[in-house]
Amino acid sequence: MSEDTRPYTVESVDAAPPAPERPVLQEARRKADYLEGFLSQKPAAPDPGSPGGEVYDQVIQALREIYDPEIPVNIYDLGLIYGVDIADDHVVVTMTLTTPHCPVAESMPAEVEIRVGSVPGVGSAEVNLVWDPPWDPQKMSDEAKLELGML
Repeated sequence: MSEDTRPYTVESVDAAPPAPERPVLQEARRKADYLEGFLSQKPAAPDPGSPGGEVYDQVIQALREIYDPEIPVNIYDLGLIYGVDIADDHVVVTMTLTTPHCPVAESMPAEVEIRVGSVPGVGSAEVNLVWDPPWDPQKMSDEAKLELGML
Protein backbone atom coordinates (compact mmCIF):
# COMPACT_ATOMS: atom_id res chain seq x y z
CA MET A 1 0.00 0.00 0.00
CA SER A 2 1.39 3.38 -0.87
CA GLU A 3 1.53 6.35 1.46
CA ASP A 4 -1.28 8.13 -0.39
CA THR A 5 -3.80 5.32 0.12
CA ARG A 6 -3.41 4.80 3.88
CA PRO A 7 -6.76 4.66 5.71
CA TYR A 8 -5.40 6.80 8.53
CA THR A 9 -3.51 10.05 8.93
CA VAL A 10 -0.46 10.80 11.01
CA GLU A 11 -0.48 14.01 12.96
CA SER A 12 2.38 15.54 14.91
CA VAL A 13 1.69 17.40 18.20
CA ASP A 14 3.94 19.13 20.71
CA ALA A 15 1.90 18.24 23.81
CA ALA A 16 -1.19 16.25 24.64
CA PRO A 17 -4.22 18.15 25.86
CA PRO A 18 -4.79 17.86 29.65
CA ALA A 19 -7.18 15.15 30.81
CA PRO A 20 -10.56 16.45 31.86
CA GLU A 21 -10.88 16.83 35.64
CA ARG A 22 -13.00 14.16 37.21
CA PRO A 23 -15.92 15.60 39.15
CA VAL A 24 -15.51 15.05 42.91
CA LEU A 25 -18.14 15.71 45.52
CA GLN A 26 -17.23 18.64 47.72
CA GLU A 27 -17.57 16.64 50.99
CA ALA A 28 -15.33 13.87 49.62
CA ARG A 29 -12.35 16.22 49.19
CA ARG A 30 -9.72 15.86 51.91
CA LYS A 31 -7.60 18.67 53.16
CA ALA A 32 -3.89 18.36 52.54
CA ASP A 33 -3.30 18.06 56.31
CA TYR A 34 -5.62 15.10 56.88
CA LEU A 35 -2.83 13.14 58.64
CA GLU A 36 -2.06 15.94 61.06
CA GLY A 37 -4.80 14.99 63.53
CA PHE A 38 -3.99 11.29 63.30
CA LEU A 39 -0.27 11.80 63.85
CA SER A 40 -0.80 14.17 66.79
CA GLN A 41 -2.83 11.59 68.74
CA LYS A 42 -1.04 9.89 71.59
CA PRO A 43 -1.44 6.11 71.91
CA ALA A 44 -3.68 4.99 74.73
CA ALA A 45 -1.80 3.74 77.76
CA PRO A 46 -2.18 -0.03 78.09
CA ASP A 47 -4.21 -1.39 80.96
CA PRO A 48 -1.70 -2.35 83.70
CA GLY A 49 -3.22 -5.84 83.83
CA SER A 50 -3.22 -6.52 80.10
CA PRO A 51 -0.27 -7.67 78.00
CA GLY A 52 2.10 -4.74 77.67
CA GLY A 53 0.89 -3.26 80.96
CA GLU A 54 3.22 -2.65 83.87
CA VAL A 55 1.71 -5.16 86.31
CA TYR A 56 1.37 -7.85 83.64
CA ASP A 57 5.01 -7.44 82.59
CA GLN A 58 6.16 -7.63 86.22
CA VAL A 59 4.13 -10.82 86.75
CA ILE A 60 5.76 -12.39 83.67
CA GLN A 61 9.18 -11.31 84.96
CA ALA A 62 8.42 -12.94 88.32
CA LEU A 63 7.42 -16.17 86.52
CA ARG A 64 10.69 -16.09 84.59
CA GLU A 65 12.57 -16.20 87.89
CA ILE A 66 11.07 -19.58 88.85
CA TYR A 67 13.01 -22.57 87.53
CA ASP A 68 12.00 -26.18 87.15
CA PRO A 69 14.40 -28.12 89.43
CA GLU A 70 14.91 -30.89 86.85
CA ILE A 71 15.30 -28.70 83.76
CA PRO A 72 17.55 -25.62 83.86
CA VAL A 73 14.93 -23.36 82.21
CA ASN A 74 12.39 -21.01 83.80
CA ILE A 75 8.77 -22.17 83.88
CA TYR A 76 7.55 -19.39 81.56
CA ASP A 77 9.95 -20.20 78.71
CA LEU A 78 9.43 -23.89 79.38
CA GLY A 79 5.81 -23.36 78.34
CA LEU A 80 4.27 -24.37 81.64
CA ILE A 81 2.29 -21.12 81.93
CA TYR A 82 -0.92 -21.31 79.91
CA GLY A 83 -2.40 -17.98 80.95
CA VAL A 84 -2.14 -14.93 83.18
CA ASP A 85 -5.39 -13.11 83.89
CA ILE A 86 -5.45 -9.91 85.93
CA ALA A 87 -8.64 -8.32 87.21
CA ASP A 88 -8.12 -5.27 89.42
CA ASP A 89 -5.37 -6.48 91.77
CA HIS A 90 -6.21 -10.22 91.59
CA VAL A 91 -3.99 -12.41 89.39
CA VAL A 92 -4.97 -15.88 88.20
CA VAL A 93 -2.16 -17.99 86.72
CA THR A 94 -3.17 -21.07 84.74
CA MET A 95 -0.30 -23.50 84.51
CA THR A 96 0.68 -27.12 84.13
CA LEU A 97 3.68 -29.26 84.94
CA THR A 98 5.78 -31.43 82.66
CA THR A 99 4.08 -34.58 84.03
CA PRO A 100 1.44 -35.29 86.68
CA HIS A 101 4.11 -37.24 88.57
CA CYS A 102 6.47 -34.25 88.71
CA PRO A 103 8.29 -34.17 92.08
CA VAL A 104 7.39 -30.48 92.53
CA ALA A 105 3.66 -30.98 91.86
CA GLU A 106 2.85 -29.90 95.40
CA SER A 107 5.40 -27.14 95.89
CA MET A 108 5.55 -25.44 92.46
CA PRO A 109 2.01 -23.96 92.44
CA ALA A 110 2.57 -22.57 95.94
CA GLU A 111 5.87 -20.99 94.88
CA VAL A 112 4.20 -19.44 91.83
CA GLU A 113 1.43 -18.04 94.03
CA ILE A 114 3.92 -16.54 96.50
CA ARG A 115 6.16 -15.02 93.81
CA VAL A 116 3.26 -13.55 91.81
CA GLY A 117 1.61 -12.27 94.99
CA SER A 118 4.79 -10.36 95.88
CA VAL A 119 4.70 -8.30 92.66
CA PRO A 120 3.90 -4.62 93.41
CA GLY A 121 0.31 -3.89 92.42
CA VAL A 122 -0.87 -7.46 92.99
CA GLY A 123 -3.21 -7.86 95.95
CA SER A 124 -3.85 -11.58 95.67
CA ALA A 125 -2.71 -14.43 93.46
CA GLU A 126 -4.30 -17.73 92.57
CA VAL A 127 -2.84 -20.67 90.66
CA ASN A 128 -4.94 -23.09 88.64
CA LEU A 129 -3.04 -26.28 87.91
CA VAL A 130 -4.42 -27.98 84.79
CA TRP A 131 -3.48 -31.10 82.87
CA ASP A 132 -5.39 -30.40 79.67
CA PRO A 133 -3.86 -29.72 77.25
CA PRO A 134 -0.90 -31.80 78.37
CA TRP A 135 2.51 -30.18 78.22
CA ASP A 136 4.86 -31.17 75.43
CA PRO A 137 8.28 -29.86 74.34
CA GLN A 138 6.71 -27.90 71.45
CA LYS A 139 5.33 -25.43 74.01
CA MET A 140 8.85 -24.26 74.91
CA SER A 141 10.12 -20.93 73.65
CA ASP A 142 12.98 -20.87 71.16
CA GLU A 143 15.26 -19.57 73.92
CA ALA A 144 14.46 -22.62 76.07
CA LYS A 145 15.01 -25.00 73.16
CA LEU A 146 18.34 -23.32 72.46
CA GLU A 147 19.34 -23.58 76.13
CA LEU A 148 18.56 -27.30 76.10
CA GLY A 149 20.30 -27.92 72.78
CA MET A 150 17.08 -28.72 70.92
CA LEU A 151 17.64 -26.13 68.17
